[in-house]
Amino acid sequence: MILSKNPYTGETIEEHRESSSEDIDNALEKATAVFHEWKTTSFSFRSKLMLNAAEELRKNKQEYAEVITKEMGKPIKQSIAEIEKCAWVCEYYAENAEKQLAPEVIETDAANSYVNYAPLGVVLAIMPWNYPFWQVFRFAAPALMAGNVGVLKHASNVMMCGKNLEKVFIRAGFPEGCFQNLTIGSKKVEEVLQDKRVKAVTLTGSEGAGSAVAATAGRQIKKSVLELGGSNPLVVFDDADLEEAVGTCVQARFQNTGQSCIAGKRLLLQESIAEKFTDLFLKKVKDLKIGDPIDEDTFIGVQAREDLAEDLEKQVKDSVKMGAKILTGGERKMAFYAPTVLKDVTPQMPVFKEETFGPAIGITTFKTEEEAVDLINATQFGLGVSLFTTSKERAQKLIPQIEDGAVFVNELVKSDPRLPFGGTKKSGYGRELSNFGIREFVNIQTVYFK
Repeated sequence: MILSKNPYTGETIEEHRESSSEDIDNALEKATAVFHEWKTTSFSFRSKLMLNAAEELRKNKQEYAEVITKEMGKPIKQSIAEIEKCAWVCEYYAENAEKQLAPEVIETDAANSYVNYAPLGVVLAIMPWNYPFWQVFRFAAPALMAGNVGVLKHASNVMMCGKNLEKVFIRAGFPEGCFQNLTIGSKKVEEVLQDKRVKAVTLTGSEGAGSAVAATAGRQIKKSVLELGGSNPLVVFDDADLEEAVGTCVQARFQNTGQSCIAGKRLLLQESIAEKFTDLFLKKVKDLKIGDPIDEDTFIGVQAREDLAEDLEKQVKDSVKMGAKILTGGERKMAFYAPTVLKDVTPQMPVFKEETFGPAIGITTFKTEEEAVDLINATQFGLGVSLFTTSKERAQKLIPQIEDGAVFVNELVKSDPRLPFGGTKKSGYGRELSNFGIREFVNIQTVYFK
């Protein structure tokens, strides 16, 4: 059995029977059968159903949001915002998929030559618990609009979310088998991915999980897209609007109780403003409302599992042993870890060089732009960077030197259906969202008429 537990109360809220090999076989057979019909449907037909999904999400957002909050501890207001964002991505692809995948005429010596975009088939999605609806919909909306079908392997601690995601598509009127949830643990992923009926895989998760899935996909010669960890820096220069930057940085680090791949995890401050910024930042962190995630006033809840809080606690303690100093926080009680800020952090410390998946951040100072760029790039990850400066010229000069997949100026790094999302280095490869994302799981087919 796979258990769903409320991380705030510790109680088991639902038990799930794990899918057997026979269940998996039946699901893949059903997916393959429906794909041959689904790929022939018109964009207008798919669009209608995707808009139905958006309507279903908005109509029952409280119901779906409460499932998220109870199962992984996200504060309820943030859960509701997540459901709203899922509706948005459904609407975006319902409105744009047809033109994004329209045949592209290319002038050659042929009488007629163009590029066609055709769906691949059954795509396996291996998804994480931290944004249990959004991560799935940012895959599913473009994949299904492109004519693919999806099977979901959700994180083991959010199986209730997995069941409800399948329910959204059923209620929206999608054909049976177009989107299915598999109730399986990580040990059965290889079995599913090796099945010849699965044509591609997308994974959002840890570096370890991504490496294992990429290796299996590589042996099977199957397309894979990986969105893995991040250690995003928040870089504040001496000409930044400090009040605005402080508010944005607090939001970037502590939303979803710090459990986001694109959260700001390293605070890089120019020396001349470091003391003033730190004072303002600490005041806002100490004012964050902590409490029961189901309470609408709560901003910081618990982490999704107790072991995650234990991991963060160790990273902080090990960094303190190396010379970092705690300015606030540093306490853990079961799955709760207090919002924590450290100073005197160096690139050798765990809170700098590792991904900290929870409400803790370290402060590192720099003198020059060159030093700032070195610190930005001094990580194995490459997901996103936030630069805070009132000089557009400074930002434009620095951006080409930054190795990450995204640079946001005077804003936190965030995903937007209109923009490509993904990283470099050990943050993964491939892109989600926008026209780039919808073209990841298609056959880019050259057509040539003599």
